[in-house]
Amino acid sequence: MGSNGSDEKLVTPLLEPSSPSQPLASRDGEGASKELEDILTDTSVPFLRRFSKASAKEMKLLVLLAAPAVMVYMINYVMSMSTQIFSGHLGNLELAAASLGNTGVQMFAYGLMLGMGSAVETLCGQAYGAHKYEMLGVYLQRSTVLLMATGIPLAIIYGFSYPLLILLGQSPEIASAASIFVYGLIPQIFAYAANFPIQKFLQAQSIVAPSAYISGATLVLHLLLSWLAVYKLGLGLVGASLVLSLSWWIVVGAQFVYIVFSERCKYTWAGFSWQAFSDLWGFFKLSAASAVMLCLETWYFQVMVLIAGLLPNPELALDSLSVCMTISGWVFMISVGFNAAASVRVSNELGAGHPKAAAFSVVVVTMMSFVIAVVLAIIILCIRDVVSYAFTEGETVAHAVSDLCPLLAITLILNGIQPVLSGVAVGCGWQAFVAYVNVGCYYIVGIPIGCLFGFKFGWGAKGLWGGMIGGTLMQTLILLWVTFRTDWNKEVEEAMKRLDKWDAKKQPLSIE
Repeated sequence: MGSNGSDEKLVTPLLEPSSPSQPLASRDGEGASKELEDILTDTSVPFLRRFSKASAKEMKLLVLLAAPAVMVYMINYVMSMSTQIFSGHLGNLELAAASLGNTGVQMFAYGLMLGMGSAVETLCGQAYGAHKYEMLGVYLQRSTVLLMATGIPLAIIYGFSYPLLILLGQSPEIASAASIFVYGLIPQIFAYAANFPIQKFLQAQSIVAPSAYISGATLVLHLLLSWLAVYKLGLGLVGASLVLSLSWWIVVGAQFVYIVFSERCKYTWAGFSWQAFSDLWGFFKLSAASAVMLCLETWYFQVMVLIAGLLPNPELALDSLSVCMTISGWVFMISVGFNAAASVRVSNELGAGHPKAAAFSVVVVTMMSFVIAVVLAIIILCIRDVVSYAFTEGETVAHAVSDLCPLLAITLILNGIQPVLSGVAVGCGWQAFVAYVNVGCYYIVGIPIGCLFGFKFGWGAKGLWGGMIGGTLMQTLILLWVTFRTDWNKEVEEAMKRLDKWDAKKQPLSIE
C-alpha cells in the first residue's frame, strides 16, 4: 500500500497501539475493526467458521450504528409526515398542497443540502479511521459555511414558489395553497444547512444515540406545537410549516450543544477555526459531486409528484401518490439508517487500511437491510385497504392508495438495497460515478417510461409509479454489479491519497 512517503505517513499511525490521547470510541472501534480484519485474513481457519464469526462481529457493529441512525431518520421524517397529516385533516386541498409543497418543493432543498453534506461523510469517516481527529471539526465548519451560502438562493426560489408552480402546470388553487405552506419552510433551509454536516460529523465517530434522544424529544414537542398552531390558533398551512422549521432548528441547536460540551467530541471539535474558510472552492467541487448524486435521486420523486399534477384528476392523483410516497419515505428511513451505517463502516475501514473488513461490511449490511425491507413490504400489502385513513378520511383516496400498494411493496424491497449501496458509494467517494448512473436510470429511463404509461396508456398514477420502479431497478442492478466487482485494496489506497490531499491544506489558525 505505502507506495510513497505520504501513504507511509498515513498508514504508520494505524499500526501503533492506541494512545490515551485518542477518543475512547476510537480505541474500542479500532480494536473491533482490527479483530474483524484479522478474522477475515486468517486462512488457517475453515471458511464457514470464519464467515460465521465475522458475521456475528459485523452485525454487532452495524446494529450499534444502524439502530440509533434509523431512529434519527425515522423520527425526523415523522416530523414532516405529521405536518402533512395535520394539514390533510384540514381537507383534501390542504393535503394536496402540503404534499406538493413538502415533496415537490421542499425536497429540492433537502436533496441539495443532504447531497452537499455527504462530502463531510466521506472525509470525516476516512479521517476518523486514519486517526486524523482534528480535521473532522474543520470539515464540519467548512461544509456548514458552504451550505449556508447555498441556502440564500434556495430561499429566493421558495419565495417565488407560486409563479414557479404555475409555470410547471399546476392548478392555481393548489399552487396558491402550496406556496403558503412553502413560505413557512424558508427557515428550514438554513436548519438543513447546519444539521446535515453536524449529523455526518457525529456519525463518522459512531456517535448516533444522542441524536436519537434529541430527535425523539423534539418530535413530542413538534406534535404539541403543531396541534396548537393548526387547530387552536387556526394558523392553517403556514402555521404547520413554521412549526416544522422551528422543530428542525431545535434539533440543530441541541446537537451543537452536545458537540461543544461532550467529552466524546473533545478531540474532534477544537472550536471555531479560520480553516473553515480556506480552499472553499476545492471543497465546493467535492460537495457538488456529492450533491449531484443525491439531488438526482431525491428530485426523481419530486418530478413524479409535479407530473402527477398534470394528470386528468390531479387532486386524487396527488393525494394517492402523496400517501404512498409518505409511507415509502417512512420505510425508506430504515434503509437510510443502514445507508449511514454502511457509509461509516466502509469509510472507517478504508481509512484504517482494512480492505477485507470493508468488503465484508458491504455484504452484511446489504443483506440485513434487504430482509427487513421484504418483511415491511408484506406488512404494507396486508393493510393496503386501511392505511390511507391515517392521512385522510376520503374513501376515494383509500381505493386509489390500495390500488398503488402492490407497486409500493416492490419499491420498498428495492429501497432495501439501493440506499445501502449509495452509502457504500459515499464511503468510498464514488459520488460522481453514481451521479452518472442516476441520470441514465432515472431521467433517461424512469421518467419517460412513467410518462408513457401514465399519459399515453392512461394508467395514471400507477403508470408514473411503474416508470419510477423501472429506473430504480436499473440503478440497483448497476450498483450491485459495480460494488461486488470492486478492488478494495485499491480503494484503501485511494482513501489514503484523498486524506493526504485535504490534510495538506491545513493552516495553524484558529479562533476560540
